[in-house]
Amino acid sequence: MVPFALAGMAGWAVVGLVLLLFFRGWLTEHGHENWLWISLAGFLWGLPGLAVMLRHDANRRRRRAAPR
Repeated sequence: MVPFALAGMAGWAVVGLVLLLFFRGWLTEHGHENWLWISLAGFLWGLPGLAVMLRHDANRRRRRAAPR
């Protein structure tokens, strides 16, 4: 599950950087500055998601390693 969380965070980071570097003027002219904040929020919301997935994977490994 961790790769899904990392891929989502990477996607939001790439979108945010592309918007910031190449489309900032266009976003400002058309009143869409909030798109930058949305991409930042998507990345930041990925952090708790990553933490949950890391914990989930650790618990699954522990359950599989436990003797029955």
